[in-house]
Amino acid sequence: MNRHCILTKIVSAVICMLFFSLSVSALEVDKTELESAGGADTVVFINYTGPHAVIDSAAGIRAIGSNMGTVVGRTPASASSAGDRNRYYVVHAVDPSEKGKLDADIMFIGNGATVDHIDNLRRIISAYLSTAYNYSGRDADTLAVFITVYNAVYRGKIDAYRTKYKNVVMSNITAASCGLALRYSEWPGNTQIVIPLFDAAAGGLSTIDTSVISDTKVVKSMQEDDGKNIENRKQMVDIKERESDNATEKARTSQKTATEEQKKLDAEQKQNDEKKQEAAQAQKNADTAATEAAAAQKAAEANPNDAQAQKNAEEKQQAAEQKQQTAEQKQTESEKQQQKTDEQQQKTDEAKQQAADAQAQADKKQTEAQAERTEIAKDQQQVMDASAAEQAAPAVYGMQLIDEKELLSGMVKVNADTGSIIRSSPVTYIRGRTVYSAGSSFIAVAGKNGGNGAVKLILLDPTNMEMTKESSEIVADNSVLVQDGSDFYCVIQDGKNWVLGKYGADLTLKLKSPVAVKSSTPVTISGDKIIVTGNDGKIRLLSKSDLTEK
Repeated sequence: MNRHCILTKIVSAVICMLFFSLSVSALEVDKTELESAGGADTVVFINYTGPHAVIDSAAGIRAIGSNMGTVVGRTPASASSAGDRNRYYVVHAVDPSEKGKLDADIMFIGNGATVDHIDNLRRIISAYLSTAYNYSGRDADTLAVFITVYNAVYRGKIDAYRTKYKNVVMSNITAASCGLALRYSEWPGNTQIVIPLFDAAAGGLSTIDTSVISDTKVVKSMQEDDGKNIENRKQMVDIKERESDNATEKARTSQKTATEEQKKLDAEQKQNDEKKQEAAQAQKNADTAATEAAAAQKAAEANPNDAQAQKNAEEKQQAAEQKQQTAEQKQTESEKQQQKTDEQQQKTDEAKQQAADAQAQADKKQTEAQAERTEIAKDQQQVMDASAAEQAAPAVYGMQLIDEKELLSGMVKVNADTGSIIRSSPVTYIRGRTVYSAGSSFIAVAGKNGGNGAVKLILLDPTNMEMTKESSEIVADNSVLVQDGSDFYCVIQDGKNWVLGKYGADLTLKLKSPVAVKSSTPVTISGDKIIVTGNDGKIRLLSKSDLTEK
């Protein structure tokens, strides 16, 4: 029995087994996936995974984020904005005057944006973080994953944002669009990705608030993934441990500063006490002199003809005025010293608070890192057990109907004993309900028309059923796919016409017919001939050797 027949039998068996799902629409299937994954806060991004009309390079996609980051990075301590409002732009929402809540960057996806896969959105965010705040590429990639999950978990939950963020942030987001939708088709014109800033001006590890984007709900959602996002979570732990180290060093430095400031304060306080005592003594002397002057004046008034009494009263009055002047001078000096002491007290208190804050931050990050390491260790064992079970299970490949109206399917790997799905392909736009073995891969017609999507011939890796290659040519969305030994036939675009294309198992286009055909023509192979329907509706007989008309 040839491989085509074997795969056809497998596909038929699995489709029968999955018949109960054939009437479910694409939206209902996605809803089922979300519910089975663990509830409303579970994040399963629904991407377009298929061929594209224009394939953007990873560097080109990252440049979108880099260009915005360059603008914001020039003045990170000040509010700014960057980008194209019709496609991608950022509002750097910071307000130093408001205390107690977070600043944020808000990344908007405009109506004209074409991003259709979470990986590409993460590339944009990662490049932005690297350029604006000098994060390493690896750290930025990790943060981008957590930022997208965080925004998906809190999608539309405006009150959750309101409790954490400053007014300048809240004035830029809405309940309808805050956060990130799970379905890529809902992103354009309806996305406000909030990136919490712990210290906007710091740069590097201290810029993004990692505690916020990795809270309990976010981590729990990431644990629902098949692989439990082990590597990204490990990298976040590494980031937090380095944050803790940096904060500890900052605490040491701040504590040294606080100690020096305390010494200065002690010295100022000593001078302050001395100045107060001097002022008090001077005032006491002035009061005594004033009393003596008053007595002398009284005696002079009682003896107006006594020249000595008059002279004595005058001298006493002059002495009292001089001592009062000295007392006022000493009081002024005391007040100035008190001001210097108060200023030094403020510097000392600030230095102590900085040291305490830094140490608290260090302790917080270390505690979070240790707790997450414990969880990761447990999850790693579960992943290993699940992987071992998957490898041990007898498996067959088949197709699952995703969209009955559009007749779109996805490949699945199914436990041959229980019928449970072991793994689903991320490519859910396979057309014609047909897939064949092609060398070490699977081959199918897949994709969508519209946006940046396209229908093409693709290859799928058998391990994870991800797309590994796509044809250069556009394939008719209603084309059949026919196998003949190691060759594959489908209808492809040739200028304004549709023609029959002949491909090798590696997607090399071997031949295309000079005869135009109907896009939905049946393709029947009989010996050395191929029967198709021409674009005029008439039967055409083609030579298999060169696809010319007989």
